[in-house]
Amino acid sequence: MARPSASIRVDRPTMQDLDALVDLWVALVADQRAHDTHLLAEENRSTARDVLSQYVATERVFVARDPVRDAPVGFVMYHVESGLYAEDVQRGVVDNVYVEGGYRSAGVGSRLLDAAEDDLRGAGADVLGISVMAGNDRARALYESRGYTVQRYVMEKPTESDTQTKGDGE
Repeated sequence: MARPSASIRVDRPTMQDLDALVDLWVALVADQRAHDTHLLAEENRSTARDVLSQYVATERVFVARDPVRDAPVGFVMYHVESGLYAEDVQRGVVDNVYVEGGYRSAGVGSRLLDAAEDDLRGAGADVLGISVMAGNDRARALYESRGYTVQRYVMEKPTESDTQTKGDGE
């Protein structure tokens, strides 16, 4: 059963929260495996710790905290995109959103997204972007309900595919 969202605090994590954040990131990736991500969870724990410590230090992450446990039960990571090419918009990117299973369907994910989106707008973002695994219907429905639309498709196939087509003259 989902816990009430009202009791959950959304705030900035500290470095003392880093181990809990890494555990949540590993759980996120483990969940995404069911939706065909290529990321490996435990194998990336050390790298995730390095990345998350940078996000915490630069205030580009929020946590949802259960006040009874005084522990993070969800998080959102985000950044303002800075690419090699000039663009006609400043894009804010939500990198990851995750909420522990027992806290889902209670508005916690939406509260995390609200915090990240507000911060990205304040940093000058004109548009907001988020990636979702194609097979993750639940997450896709949440993002669509918040106004996100498809801007780009990323497609892949195995290199040893019998559907490869040869060009003229081959």
